[in-house]
Amino acid sequence: MNRMNQTQVKNMCLAGILTALVFVFTAYLHIPSYNGYVHIGDGFIYFAACLLPLPYGLFVGAGGAVLADCLTGYAVWAPGSAVIKALTVLWFCRKDTKILSGRNVVALLPAALTCVGGYYLYGSIIAGSFAAPLADIPGNIMQSLCSGVLFAVLGAAADKLNVKRFL
Repeated sequence: MNRMNQTQVKNMCLAGILTALVFVFTAYLHIPSYNGYVHIGDGFIYFAACLLPLPYGLFVGAGGAVLADCLTGYAVWAPGSAVIKALTVLWFCRKDTKILSGRNVVALLPAALTCVGGYYLYGSIIAGSFAAPLADIPGNIMQSLCSGVLFAVLGAAADKLNVKRFL
């Protein structure tokens, strides 16, 4: 197998594993909230965005979130989740030698704003009102904060093990 195929297979396998982790940490390890649930699956999305080339990172973000929404009874949120999580991936950079680079740590803020703002707008469309989804904002802020902590822990551990060198 040539080097290009090896890299593609490695990226596909890692994307599959990270998609499964996003799904599990979103679908099964969550706290129900007013209009959905709060989870830490986004931490794995951020992590994937720092490890994988963009198309694979987009798949992990959108795919894991859509699977979780569709398989937990929140399918109405799946289209919004696909777009919001894909946009979230765009804030992170995999080109740095470390996962917890300054750029990726700063990216947590626009990623949180994308999540909170995106779900507010999508919730407004679903509810037909700009007032109803206001109740979800604190949960979405908490979700982003907790996911950021998970990302920092995963990134610190992966940087200590020099994981990027193997990819």
